[in-house]
Amino acid sequence: MTPGGDTPSRPAALVTGASAGLGAAYAEALARRGFDLLLVARRAERLDAVADRCRTHGVQAATLVADLATVSGRAACRAATDTVDLRMAVLNAGFGSTGPMHRQDREREVRMVDLNCAAVVDLAAHVLPRFAARGSGDLVILSSAAAFLPLPAMATYAATRAFTLHLARALAVEHTGGGVRVLAVCPGPTRTEFSEVITRERARGGGEDTRRGWPLGLDDPDAVVERSLAALERGRVVVTTGWVARTTRIAASFVPYGLVATAIGLWNRRRGAGSRSPI
Repeated sequence: MTPGGDTPSRPAALVTGASAGLGAAYAEALARRGFDLLLVARRAERLDAVADRCRTHGVQAATLVADLATVSGRAACRAATDTVDLRMAVLNAGFGSTGPMHRQDREREVRMVDLNCAAVVDLAAHVLPRFAARGSGDLVILSSAAAFLPLPAMATYAATRAFTLHLARALAVEHTGGGVRVLAVCPGPTRTEFSEVITRERARGGGEDTRRGWPLGLDDPDAVVERSLAALERGRVVVTTGWVARTTRIAASFVPYGLVATAIGLWNRRRGAGSRSPI
């Protein structure tokens, strides 16, 4: 994995937010494809468990415990990418919240922007020059179905995902014809910790009975990852996974956004507030 060794190094992929959910699913999918891995997250024990599973596919998996919402965490991640033959970066780390902004913790909302937006810009700006100079490289940026509309009761989260969606679209155009591929992934509700914690918090806040779960259904993380990697191979710039994401994207194009945003805001308020989970 480190350049200059006696054995040829395999191409390496960076995956942020790799300790669970979609990040862990990306890590294992890329390990199956023969990538060595640089896995980054805050939770060491879970990160090590993901790395161990990836190593069963015969690849190397280095781990970095870092908080990418901080300047020091991003600096450590940048430095770590310089030690590997990086060919792909999956910028997945992020978190969200539900509920009216005036009821949210101000510092936490700002931290969400630091992680969901600033970290993506920081790391993308670090790896893209290397990709462009080589004439190849893949940048996968996690966005969300929430990116297509302003969402009351998820205002900050939706805004950060709109940021990453527009960023990815612009970067894809900047690198057209240069061998660098950029993909924005916009999943709908997916079976991750984010969805599980929202369900628990919904009950605490007096929302719907958690026994009913998510009435719209949850997509499988592995299916989301496989569909997104297939879209990358086809040269797509944006991929929506799950019918919720596809419907939201269509609605954003044809239905007045105020009507859709109001309906979704009512739904979010009914669910109750307080997600505190990374996704």
